[in-house]
Amino acid sequence: MTAALLLARLLLSIIFLIAGLAKLADLPGSQKALHDFGVPEVLARPLGIVLPIAEIATAVVLISAHWAWYGAIGALVLLLVFIAGISYNLARGRSPDCHCFGQLHSAPVGPSTLVRNAFLALVAALVAWFGRGNINLSATNWFMTLPLAQQITLFITVIGVALIVGESWLLLQMLSQQGRLLLRTERLETRLAQAGIVFGLPEQELPIAGLPIGTRAPAFSGKGLDHETISLTALRALGKPIVLIFTSPTCAPCSTLMPEVGRWQRDYANQLTVALLSRGSVEDNRAKTSEHHLLRLVIQRQDEIDKLYNVQGTPSAVLIHPDGLIDSPLAVGHENIHTLVERAASLHQVPLIPLMLPGNNHHRAALEPAIPRVGTLAPAFSLPDLNGESISLSSFLGASVLLLFWNPDCGFCKRMLSDLKAWEANPPQGAPRLLVISSGTVEENRVMGLCSPVLSNKDGNVSRLFGANGTPMAVVVDAQGRVASALTEGAPDVLALAGSVKDVPQSSRV
Repeated sequence: MTAALLLARLLLSIIFLIAGLAKLADLPGSQKALHDFGVPEVLARPLGIVLPIAEIATAVVLISAHWAWYGAIGALVLLLVFIAGISYNLARGRSPDCHCFGQLHSAPVGPSTLVRNAFLALVAALVAWFGRGNINLSATNWFMTLPLAQQITLFITVIGVALIVGESWLLLQMLSQQGRLLLRTERLETRLAQAGIVFGLPEQELPIAGLPIGTRAPAFSGKGLDHETISLTALRALGKPIVLIFTSPTCAPCSTLMPEVGRWQRDYANQLTVALLSRGSVEDNRAKTSEHHLLRLVIQRQDEIDKLYNVQGTPSAVLIHPDGLIDSPLAVGHENIHTLVERAASLHQVPLIPLMLPGNNHHRAALEPAIPRVGTLAPAFSLPDLNGESISLSSFLGASVLLLFWNPDCGFCKRMLSDLKAWEANPPQGAPRLLVISSGTVEENRVMGLCSPVLSNKDGNVSRLFGANGTPMAVVVDAQGRVASALTEGAPDVLALAGSVKDVPQSSRV
């Protein structure tokens, strides 16, 4: 029994010593833990210092044979306090961080924490019960019988071993934390790459995404959602420009793009072939695409097609000419893909002319829009009006519209302004509605005093979509959204075009 009591005292002493020293090494953490357990902050601060000192004192007293019983009582009291605090918080549905061993080990309390403390309380109770009347074995008498030189040697050895063990443990913890940090960083970089963001390299070392304009599009073949085979050859056989959209079922930006992909596949079926290339399982992709009724989805085995097209993140997209050549730079991100598809659709199978930028050795290019032909769908666009509200061309469907490309500073525009206002005040029967696409500022356009909608087109993007390279110029779009006249230039022809679609002057007909 005396040997068992000695072992129990040593167990309790070691546990309380480690716990006390660890808490002293992290006093702010100990004080926060007490506050999390429900101790008022005004008491948590002093108790955060008193508690580890009490634990160390208990550990020291347990070693002495004469004071061991008092140490056991102290250990039992502390453990009962711990049990009461843990039980109180668990009963309230709370699991604060125990901070039992400071930064060495800390985890939210739970049933296992309660069981551990109950076991130690039972050990302390046994030492107190059986050690009261017994002469306990001393844990230090054997040390005192050794010669002084051996005592010093043993003491230095124990301290050295303790330091080595402590440093080894700290090194393992640092390596473990470093590993967790690397894993988190890798996951973060993967998420950013999926969103089209690549970082961490000097600008001159950044990888160039996509393939050069004019190169042959790499052939590929894969299985669809219904295990059908879909290949680039089969897509090209449809005879239309192909938009390949690279996506992933775990990519959040890709999920927000899916409704638009479904719309593109329906609305632009006569102009484009829109196909998706995705990673993941059939089930994951079906869950992401079924509600939008998406067609032509190719599932990669891993990322082999991504590598063929040098795709480094999702969502990304590229345009392929019907002849099988890369016809656009790689578009990365929701907005860039939207621009790519809308521009490609507006061209209605008109070849895309890559614009090579001077001094650019990375084969970057821009889509050079061609002038829409009569009878083709007018390019879609949306611009803010003078009140800042976004107005799209599609909102005018059902009536013919005269698109007037304008600049308030243009001398020709100024000279025809009075005639334009007169036309607004008394438009001929059957005349189209007027929609002004202006490059001026809001204030300049307000001063003109036009009653018709005026949209701000400061960067000239919409003008270029229709081939308007000057002002005033105009074109008529019919009620079905198709181009109904050639692009006219100059005040006389523009005013004649405004009379009605039937009265288009001979100079403006195709």
